[in-house]
Amino acid sequence: MKSAYELAMERLEKENPSGPKLGDEQKKELAEIDNRYQAKIAERRILAENERKQAASHSELEEIEARAREDVRRLEAERDEKKDAVRQGGPA
Repeated sequence: MKSAYELAMERLEKENPSGPKLGDEQKKELAEIDNRYQAKIAERRILAENERKQAASHSELEEIEARAREDVRRLEAERDEKKDAVRQGGPA
């Protein structure tokens, strides 16, 4: 599943193609980054689900959910930064 950022970037690229085309190695590296971060995000969501089951109160449940959302946002931002670096020709 693609993030809103990735979808917007794809639309933007279709409307105004600029920059160099990605090579096979860059495409492979982008796919690896996606796979790695999909796994990290899935792992975080599973952990949060286990924590939710053990929550003793409503406030504890809200705290767990907020922390999980923030962790997922952080991982998505990290993933997008690494993908941008690859697109710009730098190391991920």
